[in-house]
Formats: sequence, structure tokens, C-alpha cells
Amino acid sequence: MGRMGDVLAGIHSAWEFDTDSVRIRFERGIRTPKLFHVLRERTVPYAALAGVELGPGLRRGTVALRVVPRKGADPLLDAAAGQLKLACDPYRLVLPAERETLADYYATELRGVLGPDADHPADEFLVAAPEPPLQFKAYDGKASFDGSTVAFRWFWTGASSAKWKAGDQFFPVEDLEGVDWHSPELLGGHLRLLRRGADAPEGDAAEADQDPAAVVFGLGYGLVHESLPLAASVLEKIPRTRAAGEALGGSGTGLPGSAPSALRADPADIAERIRHLGRLHDSGLLTDEEFSAKKADLLAEL
Repeated sequence: MGRMGDVLAGIHSAWEFDTDSVRIRFERGIRTPKLFHVLRERTVPYAALAGVELGPGLRRGTVALRVVPRKGADPLLDAAAGQLKLACDPYRLVLPAERETLADYYATELRGVLGPDADHPADEFLVAAPEPPLQFKAYDGKASFDGSTVAFRWFWTGASSAKWKAGDQFFPVEDLEGVDWHSPELLGGHLRLLRRGADAPEGDAAEADQDPAAVVFGLGYGLVHESLPLAASVLEKIPRTRAAGEALGGSGTGLPGSAPSALRADPADIAERIRHLGRLHDSGLLTDEEFSAKKADLLAEL
């Protein structure tokens, strides 16, 4: 693959070629997509590539060199499921048209290093997802991931009564089998966690609004550059954690929705949540038994 350390600099990013991988470094300019700011740089093994494309860029006077990753090689693209805008494609390098000959040279070189499995889906993730801890604000709650547990903490101003009744949710990754990310730039955007043994979700916004295993997006909430990296990081950890649990002879620790004892809530936040439960109780949305049980659960977090 050419000379180790060769660099092809383009608009918003630069590709550095090594003997077995290409390192993509993203700029942090004002016009650079915010997703690239979060990703910063990515190392893509040639074994993760399925093909190479070279063609005109979106803007006049530019060309675009793109490597096509194998299905299942990158958790970020798996989580995005084809919903990323072209300008946010991390595998696309845009160059001035006068550098097309140089881009064609590297395209040829890249095609020459495609592995024998390029036409087949990858058995494991070969490109790393953004590292936790990660968090973002959705419309109805705050989502966070510390590397082992996903937490959904509801906002009383946006969460449905069904979510308030369920309480804050905590999902160990060993209890998950996937993620369902619908871009906030599309109608009905949300992030839903797919739990092992649970019924398949309907997938629409109304269902996500009532599902304690989902947070819904809104204008300014759950932005692509905040929510997608978290979804990808969770997705990357699922098979690794499950494999580790099986090697130890276990089936996972904790149940979906159970709060780890190490997590402690803010007393002021607990007080506000209890007041909100009281309003739900006064309006008839919670029975006496439900109100007492949820209040006890919240007090137990102190």
C-alpha cells in the first residue's frame, strides 16, 4: 500500500496510509460536520473494507474518494443503518478536482489490499466505536453509557406518564441484543434498546414515547453527533460483554430496569421526581399502590 505514512489530505479530513490500515483524522473546523468533531480520528483496517469508489463530489470542482466498509465491520454504520447524510459519511474524502489523478492512484492501491473476505460480512467489529462515557439529552430524558450500563433518566417536562410510572431505567449491556437508532433529522427519531427475550418493538414514535427502553428525540434533542456515537458504543460492547459472560459461565448480571447500587441520585432531583409522582397520583394516573411503590423506589436511591 504505497509507502507507510503517506498522507492524502482533503476537505474536513486527511487519510494516513499504513501497512495494514488507514487512519482517518478529522478536522475541527467551523464547517466540519459535528459528528467528525466527536469521532476525531478512526483507524480502519484494510480487512474491514469491501470496496473503493471514486467519483465527482457534491460541489463543483471536487472529487470524492470513498472506501466501502464490510457490513458488520463498523458499529457506527451498523447503528446508523443508512441514515447518515452524505456530508457526514466518515468514509468519504472530498478533494479538489485537480487532485483526481492522485486520488485515483490511492483508489487503485486500496483495491489492491482488499482481503479475501471483502465480499462477506464481518464476523466481528473491526473499527472501534467512540469510547464511553457518553451521554446526550433526548426530549424526554437523559441517556448515558459508562461502558457497562445504559441509563435513561426521565425529564418530568417531557417524559410520558408510562415512563414516569416505570421510573428511571438501567440496562446492563449483557441484557441487550441490539440498538434501534432513528435519526433525529427524520420524523419519529428515537433510540430504543433491544432487550434479549423482549417482544420485537413496533418502531414508531408513538411506541417509543411509551417504551421505557427508548428515549425520543425532538428539535435540538438527541442530535446526530451526540446520540449516534452512544448508540454505536453500546452496540460495540454487546457481543464482547456477552462473550465474556459466557466464558465465565454466567448469563449476565442484573435485570433490565434495575438500578446498580453504585449509582446514587441527587437528593434535589429525587424530591422533584416525588413531587411529579404526586401530581400524577392527584390526577388519577397513578393508583395509591403505584404511588407508594414508586416513592419508595426513589427514596431507596438516596
